[in-house]
Amino acid sequence: MTVTAAVVVFPGSNCDEDCRHVLSDVLDVSTQMVWHKESALPDVDLVVLPGGFSYGDYLRSGAIARFSPVMKAVVEHARAGGLTFGICNGFQILTEAGLLPGALRHNRGLKFVCQDVTVRVQHSDSALTSRAVAGDDLIIPVAHNEGCYYVGPEILERLEGEGQVLLRYVDPDGEVRGQAAVNGSLAAVAGICNSARNVFGMMPHPERCSEALVGGPAYGSKNTDGRRLFEGLVAAAAGGGA
Repeated sequence: MTVTAAVVVFPGSNCDEDCRHVLSDVLDVSTQMVWHKESALPDVDLVVLPGGFSYGDYLRSGAIARFSPVMKAVVEHARAGGLTFGICNGFQILTEAGLLPGALRHNRGLKFVCQDVTVRVQHSDSALTSRAVAGDDLIIPVAHNEGCYYVGPEILERLEGEGQVLLRYVDPDGEVRGQAAVNGSLAAVAGICNSARNVFGMMPHPERCSEALVGGPAYGSKNTDGRRLFEGLVAAAAGGGA
């Protein structure tokens, strides 16, 4: 089965081409770029909202992009069960659109963070994490100013109970503690999914570590941990994943 994908491009997106490259050139997925003013999506298996600074992050990250014409089609795709993946700014847009619970607030200390982080896979029974095992640690870069995940205590309890927290930040000692989240995220949350397990959001950038060539000098330029996440989505889209 040929897997198809769409990468939505907003004014201010800067990781759209990176996502297209990973999907199309690395994983051989037929991928189309969709401008935010389009009112419809092509018939695709996977929709990706990439990182960047949509609309300059005016008001707050993702707040304006949520009203782009294309978002009506994105919401319809997601609510019909279509795989939908938001990375960084894309995650912020998905929360603003109500497709994922919670919000992304200013980082702890009100500082932009740009570094490699370690995230621990909490559950492998999702398309995003199906190519990992619960307990696996992945090294993935972050680059954001508003990545502090927050949600009310009752909703957090539900997310935990239903296994919707898929990735958590881990500190250098391998522990999930408050200081593990470089942005101050509640419960060190780095990535989640919706209750139907077809919509995914994460702040780290897996597209930046999906090839050995650009996997990060700190790890010998051979870190491809991000590829495992994309591979899980592609396998699910092809009917062979979670």
